[in-house]
Amino acid sequence: MYPEVRAAVAADAGPDITAAGFDIAGHREEVRLANLRQPREDVASVTEVDADGVPCRLYTPADALPGLVVHAHGGGFVLNDIDVHDGITRRFANRVRRPVLSVEYRRPPEHPFPAAPDDLDTVVGWLRREGPPGPYAAHGDSAGANLALVAALRNPGFFAVIALVYPFLDPRGTFPSWQQAGDTGFDPAEARWYWEQYARTEADFDDPDLAPLLSDRLHTLPPTFVATAEHDPLRDEGEELARLLAEAGVETVGIRCLGQVHGFWRHAHFTASEPLVRQVAGYLDQHLSAG
Repeated sequence: MYPEVRAAVAADAGPDITAAGFDIAGHREEVRLANLRQPREDVASVTEVDADGVPCRLYTPADALPGLVVHAHGGGFVLNDIDVHDGITRRFANRVRRPVLSVEYRRPPEHPFPAAPDDLDTVVGWLRREGPPGPYAAHGDSAGANLALVAALRNPGFFAVIALVYPFLDPRGTFPSWQQAGDTGFDPAEARWYWEQYARTEADFDDPDLAPLLSDRLHTLPPTFVATAEHDPLRDEGEELARLLAEAGVETVGIRCLGQVHGFWRHAHFTASEPLVRQVAGYLDQHLSAG
């Protein structure tokens, strides 16, 4: 790990969310308010949107180019929301120079699988009917990357491009990086807990709409960008996705961000965050501007 990352991991004193009786709702609210107190960039407009019952927030930068990016936030499916991701979404909209629609999908344990991917489907249906003419991109980080990927698989041909940041894909945690990336602030027990909240039963772990590495429709995807972090337990599953996509004939770019841990993408104080935001924006711009 790079020194600034190592120091951040050492200073992380977050609660044990897997503890019996943990107050998930209270923790969500505490994190939401803490993030809203952080400095944030201005964007030309921020609008609350009702996409057929799914709350969303539309960030439109100044002099926006044609197209729209659908963003699904991370948080292990269980945590975070569009307020927690408000800061990074503002930065992202300004860098990609297009409107970004951040989706407030339903979260477990109150709303287990398939509520979240169903909400992304609802948003896609709303965009088909009410949205700008496109083109459209799908983007997400961590669990949100899982949802963005599943949205593209469920709606072939709708998205012109997708970008995934350290995607959360394997509910059984079978890849070696889970053993190699110890002491990074994201342990296997926490990951397993997230999957257990998300899935209704163990059988859901074999559903490609939950575990998209199992999908037989990967060949239907548009050009795809996958970013992983060197010291992230999710590193190997993200890189396996990139390999599978390339083998399936999908135009694929995969990068590994050296010295980084899970979660760095949305935190501007990590020096690798802004370069990755710009790389993702550049890849999306390349394909949204095509033709």
